Amino acid sequence: MKESINQLLFEADIQSLQSSMTSGLLTSVDCVRWYLERIERLNPILKAVLEVNPDAIADAEALDAERREKGPRGLLHGIPILLKDNIDTGDRMHTSAGSVALAEHFALRDSSVAAQLKAAGAVFLGKANMTEWANFMSSKMWSGYSSRGGQTLNPYGPGELFVGGSSSGSGSAVAANLCAAAIGTETSGSIISPSSQNGLVGMKPTIGLVSRTGIIPISHSQDSAGPMTRTVRDAAILLSAISNTDPEDAAMQDSRRQAYTDYTCFLDEKGLQGARIGIPRHYYQGLDEARAKIIERAISLCKEQGAIIVDPVALPCESAKWNWDVMRFEFKKGLNDYLSKAGQGTSVRNLDELIAYNETMRDVALKYGQDVLIWSNETSGTLSEPEYLESVRLNREFSQNQGIDHAIREYGLDVLLFLGNEEGLDVSARAGYPVITVPGGYTDSGVIADEGYPTKGPQGITFVGTAYSEPVLLRIAYAYEQASKYRFAPPDPI
Repeated sequence: MKESINQLLFEADIQSLQSSMTSGLLTSVDCVRWYLERIERLNPILKAVLEVNPDAIADAEALDAERREKGPRGLLHGIPILLKDNIDTGDRMHTSAGSVALAEHFALRDSSVAAQLKAAGAVFLGKANMTEWANFMSSKMWSGYSSRGGQTLNPYGPGELFVGGSSSGSGSAVAANLCAAAIGTETSGSIISPSSQNGLVGMKPTIGLVSRTGIIPISHSQDSAGPMTRTVRDAAILLSAISNTDPEDAAMQDSRRQAYTDYTCFLDEKGLQGARIGIPRHYYQGLDEARAKIIERAISLCKEQGAIIVDPVALPCESAKWNWDVMRFEFKKGLNDYLSKAGQGTSVRNLDELIAYNETMRDVALKYGQDVLIWSNETSGTLSEPEYLESVRLNREFSQNQGIDHAIREYGLDVLLFLGNEEGLDVSARAGYPVITVPGGYTDSGVIADEGYPTKGPQGITFVGTAYSEPVLLRIAYAYEQASKYRFAPPDPI
């Protein structure tokens, strides 16, 4: 029996899990117990999961009973997922952003994303580890590290391969089959990087498509939650569940906003036929030979599948001199607002108090220091500084009008193509535009000289679009995935 459950669950996608539960081959309780057993066995090595939900089995039992009495709510009914540890849940799990300062913090209520997933019938297995404060704490912090959870490892090469951040635990856990899927968050690269490094599909939606209410913030201009999965279809299923309008999130009042209740309807195996894909060669210049081969192979595959390759494509913003002022100023304001309304279990109510707490707990809290927190705390916290307002204006002008929108308009493109989370992806982050990455292969060599981390391991092929182009991105990514089939499971690290 155990072997048959292993066969049904290992590398299983959401649709196959749902079919097995509908047919009676599996229950949600079976799924939860199987994933919890893998977490217990593998997580001491990977450190991908910060804590498991003490009510996960009871929640699964209730959903199994509901299925018997009323039928399933939809494709997520009874499906076990993980949430990144900066996403509020109003239950017996903590929300800490990986920090010991919030290790005992219980949110007062579910975030909008968590509430929507619960309504769809998802079971929360637990909270995933993450780079502390979403990697906005220290300029020296290694991706995947948090003072509360330790160092998350990449299951394809624990201790050897870069895990990516800041949704590191979500990426490692999904790759290692510690959950069916996960939700990560991204400001700039925090979903795309760990998804690419862990052989996953990851999607950052347009700012304003998915609510940020109840998520510990960095930047209201750039933050978004999004799916991290083993297939494009699963990403579409999760996106369908979390894209309801939230009146508390001002970004969702965008007049251009267009959301769908079912993003799976855009999946098309022939979706590359006639698709116009731009090749921004400027952003490929730093690639080593192994990764350059990955991206050239992807371009060839897209062409073979009927895509129209526009090569090269130039973006006027390629010469722009970017700064990090938007994130620096918005972090203090956003964090102070969040902490002032935080739930029980923390006395840290603003950035001043967080920095002071970390100093008193230096041996535990400050392995990598907190220079970024201090840098942000030097701002007023009111978003009134002229340099902040000018940086917002320049970000939008360069990334949108002289960046992605320019390229798509001037060359008549559907999408731009990048490798993994390379330099050019910061343009889409500043624009607030959607991105999706799909497994693109594996390299056996490579190191980033100036940053010191290895580039060997899984590599993602990443597609970037304009605002609310999620249907186009999903169509193209799905066609690429079906034609390439580069996803493979890592060996268990024991």
